[in-house]
Amino acid sequence: MCFTSTARGARLARRLASQRLDAWGWPYGSGVNDAVTLIVAELAANAVRHGRVPGRDFRLRLTATPGVVRIEVTDARGGQPPVAEPVVPDPLSDGGRGLWLVARTAESWGVEPRTGAPGKTAWAEVAV
Repeated sequence: MCFTSTARGARLARRLASQRLDAWGWPYGSGVNDAVTLIVAELAANAVRHGRVPGRDFRLRLTATPGVVRIEVTDARGGQPPVAEPVVPDPLSDGGRGLWLVARTAESWGVEPRTGAPGKTAWAEVAV
């Protein structure tokens, strides 16, 4: 699904991801639903904050296969940030925890260039 690159779009992506997981059999409050919802929230917030291009949306894709749920958030801003192990955030800072939370929650994660258009896709996989 496509969402506006706004805080409202990021909230909607998080809510719809949680609803989709519930429909797929991972109810609200379950470990899988909570983990995927957290990751969607962080990656969507990053797409809005760091990947926003005026007039362009971001895209969320969820896929479930035996043993894994894959989350993909694609934005329209070119370039690829380095994918390194995020450092432990300063407990007194106001930000900087997003990718650290993703790395601690997902089985694997990364960033890939978007194929066929400018932008990049941040992805994460959660074991089910």
